[in-house]
Amino acid sequence: MQVQPYLFFDGRCEEALEYYKKALGASVQMLMRFDESPEPPPPDKVAPGSGRKIMHASFTIGDTEVMASDGEAKGRPEFRGFSLSIRTRSEAEADRVFGALADGGQVQLPLTKTFFAPKFGMVADRFGVAWMVMVDAA
Repeated sequence: MQVQPYLFFDGRCEEALEYYKKALGASVQMLMRFDESPEPPPPDKVAPGSGRKIMHASFTIGDTEVMASDGEAKGRPEFRGFSLSIRTRSEAEADRVFGALADGGQVQLPLTKTFFAPKFGMVADRFGVAWMVMVDAA
């Protein structure tokens, strides 16, 4: 069994993919737009004029696959009740990743030394996705 995050960017998926490529070195593995689907979505599930929006995408960050979509493409993504966690191998890498995610986002807890990691911090990126960044203590 495997659990994978699936993020709905509500119309900002392409922007998010480009952002994660630059900020985290993400690599897009698959991308299908609504107008490329062999079965179009029901008209009440996608905003009018959303044919070029992303119906489904798969991308990797490090060894992790994340899936994403524009969902209903109404322009107001909401991410609540979860965080994605990134474990880095060095403090310098944590600083870089945290800074990239904080650019246009909101720092919730600055990177700091904790009892469980040399550095740990929490940030919501410019799309509202919550991230926890920590240096692997092992």
